[in-house]
Amino acid sequence: MRILRVVVIISVVLGALFVGVDRWAVGYAENQLADRIQARQGLAGSTEVEIHGFPFLTQALSHDLDRVDLKLKGVEVAAEGRKTRLSELRASFRGVRLDGDYSGGTAERAEGTGLITYADLTAASQTGATLSYGGAPGKVKVTASVDLAGRKLSRSVISTIALVDAPDAKGGKIVRVRAEEVPGEGIPGLERLVRRQTDFDRNIESGLPAGLQFSALTSDEAGVHLTLGGSNVVMAGS
Repeated sequence: MRILRVVVIISVVLGALFVGVDRWAVGYAENQLADRIQARQGLAGSTEVEIHGFPFLTQALSHDLDRVDLKLKGVEVAAEGRKTRLSELRASFRGVRLDGDYSGGTAERAEGTGLITYADLTAASQTGATLSYGGAPGKVKVTASVDLAGRKLSRSVISTIALVDAPDAKGGKIVRVRAEEVPGEGIPGLERLVRRQTDFDRNIESGLPAGLQFSALTSDEAGVHLTLGGSNVVMAGS
């Protein structure tokens, strides 16, 4: 009995040590991968990584991870010198094959969501217009001021916000805001001036991990919500 008790105690101690080492290793790997992703994508804001599955060490030795979750806050993506800030981006990567030197990995598939607040969408317009919720999914309210013959006029319009294919035919996506109707009030040139302030396109995919693309968009009181996904997504690398 004494020998059995000793064996049990040793087993428990070794098991606890293994769990402790495993949790330390996964924490270290999460921090390293977060730093790699942020550096590789040139991201502003913060990056958090969570590696799922236990034990982690056996997954690492085989270079295969079942699932890795990524959360980015305050992400800035830029295209043609214009920056667009995503308040938050969350993505879940499945079937991640690690590089030989553990500097990064490629996921078989990934899916997630992104959020652009109305404050950030207002900044992205770069026209001085103010954007807010339009009262229905896929609608935004846009308020802008224009100068007409020395008079400053303020107008608010309900616009459709949509995710459309980029015109360069390279497979990218852009966020497009278009006013449904602009009250001209019989004033020549007023509608054209208002649309210059309220209508705009913004590319938001530059800076995302390779293979990850936005696929859908809607809006509510919190902001503009984007759905994203992809296959063979490169998370990081040397």
